[in-house]
Amino acid sequence: MELIALKTFEKVAKEGGVLAAAKQLNTVQSNVTTRIQRLEEELGTKLFSRKGRGLELTRPGNILLEYAEQILQLERQAGVAVRLSEKGAAEIKIGAMESFTATHLPQMLGALRASCPKLQPRVTAATTAELVRSVLDHHIDCAFVGGPVEHKDLITLDVFQQELVLVQPRNLEPSDNLVLFREGCTYRNKALQWSRDYQSNRFGLSELGTLEGILGCVAQGLGLTLMPRNVVELSIYRDSLKFESLPDEIAIVPTQFIQHRSTPRLKVIEGLFDSLRWLPERVVGA
Repeated sequence: MELIALKTFEKVAKEGGVLAAAKQLNTVQSNVTTRIQRLEEELGTKLFSRKGRGLELTRPGNILLEYAEQILQLERQAGVAVRLSEKGAAEIKIGAMESFTATHLPQMLGALRASCPKLQPRVTAATTAELVRSVLDHHIDCAFVGGPVEHKDLITLDVFQQELVLVQPRNLEPSDNLVLFREGCTYRNKALQWSRDYQSNRFGLSELGTLEGILGCVAQGLGLTLMPRNVVELSIYRDSLKFESLPDEIAIVPTQFIQHRSTPRLKVIEGLFDSLRWLPERVVGA
């Protein structure tokens, strides 16, 4: 099996059709179709079946996709390792929660780039659930997530502990509404746990996609939220907000580094670990 065939197969599987895959691969549809046909001939089985206007993986196709993702990830990491050995440019795909991206990731990447000047980090900000899925699917190399995360295919490292606080408007009476990230966010789950266990689920729910969007809405009296203390203290809305402590079972959330167990320990990953040394063990303030 050629790598180009596996790359094409993976794109068709992810995009659900030949046309979308061709656009992603910057090629014509006939090339995509030919590569898939040759791959099916080589394996002696159908990899896709028709579903409406799109394509759906067959059972053999699903099995191949699992291996193809791992093969392509190893191919990319092999290139990274070779380029790094010659002190050339290399790419690393890092995922992180919004809160970590806003407060800690810039300094960490600065320390990493100082030791690897030609490194090209590619950063994805998403919810913990999305980041875990991306690492498991080999779409990113590693991620910083809200824990605890447990999965047999993941290596996890506790980085530090965040303290969540209850955030309210300083000078307004808040509505009975929780302003939270979308489903899949660890902090959202903690807020819902707090609402259920301590407030008898008396709150409505609004969903937003950014830290400052959430805190801005809270500052205007549109509801309450749970957010890391240091995020609130660094917010542009901090003068319009007040916060209070929560029980430890709600407040304390570990931030964890996760990596797929099958991912080789590249020197760039080791450099990433070295850049974590400046982080505190527990973030309870600035």
